[in-house]
Amino acid sequence: MEQNQLFFSLLRQAIGLERGFTQCPTPDEWARLFRQAQMQALAGVLYQAVTNLSPEQKPPTQILLKWTALAESINGLNLLMNAESARLTTLFESQGHHTAILKGQANARLYPDPLSRQPGDIDIYVDGGKQNVTDMLLRIGMLQSEPKLSDIGKRDKATTSYHHIHLPANKDGISVEVHFRPSSGSRNPFTNRHLQRYLEQEIRATHMVPEGFRVPTVKFALIMQLSHIQRHFLACGIALRQICDYLMLIQNSSADDRAAITALLRKCGLRKTAGALMWLMQQVFGLDENLMLCKPDARRGAWMLSEVMDGGSFGRYRKNAQTGLWKRFFYARMRQMRFMRFDFRELIWIELKYWKAILITIPERIRRRTWSFSEPQKKEMKKAL
Repeated sequence: MEQNQLFFSLLRQAIGLERGFTQCPTPDEWARLFRQAQMQALAGVLYQAVTNLSPEQKPPTQILLKWTALAESINGLNLLMNAESARLTTLFESQGHHTAILKGQANARLYPDPLSRQPGDIDIYVDGGKQNVTDMLLRIGMLQSEPKLSDIGKRDKATTSYHHIHLPANKDGISVEVHFRPSSGSRNPFTNRHLQRYLEQEIRATHMVPEGFRVPTVKFALIMQLSHIQRHFLACGIALRQICDYLMLIQNSSADDRAAITALLRKCGLRKTAGALMWLMQQVFGLDENLMLCKPDARRGAWMLSEVMDGGSFGRYRKNAQTGLWKRFFYARMRQMRFMRFDFRELIWIELKYWKAILITIPERIRRRTWSFSEPQKKEMKKAL
């Protein structure tokens, strides 16, 4: 926990919440800090604090060189992602569709250094519904054929899911998810209905930003990204990057924005996750009570913080993440049973839909003569289902 506090202090320095970092970490502590920055997908953000340290405080040369190279690559990738986001916005709107960049590049704009946030895929909402969006992608040549279940795991093929079409990476290695629904939502169909109805209305209000693409309102982002955090936290895990994103949103929200979201939390099935997140952000960032969406939940918040720091980005760094197939299956099921105490209703629906996905994909598993898909295939399978 002491090492985590050192990490949190450096993070607060990086995003401008604290000044005057006085610690002098040892070489071993710097090695752990660098690894934790990679685990939490925050290496670029934390580098902003590292560059401002005095010579005696800075990491050993070998670590600093690696960190500098990684930060520079993140900087360059953000420039590519912004340019591609602007190009896609122009392209899709020329076809008569309304668009909005969701999450990643929209969030990056809110950071003290917009090029320091580690990017992932480009998420772009395109209105018109699934079939109209698919037809448009076929018409302009971004799809060669309609996505099929049998294409899962093929890097040169697109896949589709409940809310988006995942396109193959382009020549620069950039992956694009074209959303025909604003969000993947929650697993509980009753709360998801309220969530999707609100998001469909709010996504209509967007504005163009200097980077050349449209972004949704802060109200939309607050509820949409809270549901995104809940979905990934309960299913596999999240990193501090997603929580930093949420901090940036809250800091850029108005009192009216927060009041509107607070009124939606229970109806959209997000109250428990919101309470945990408020406590976590209070502990890590010192979030002001006036900025909170609801009362902090210390029990769930401590649970969330522990999972975030142990598992890192999407739980990839959890101890059992690299074990064999059946051990992973056992640990995953045990984890889901344990998380029933976090949000019973949502976890019941997660398990029901997990077993439904297993049953649906049995024919494809038999056809490929394998029970376990490769890592890229498993990633695509999750997106498809």
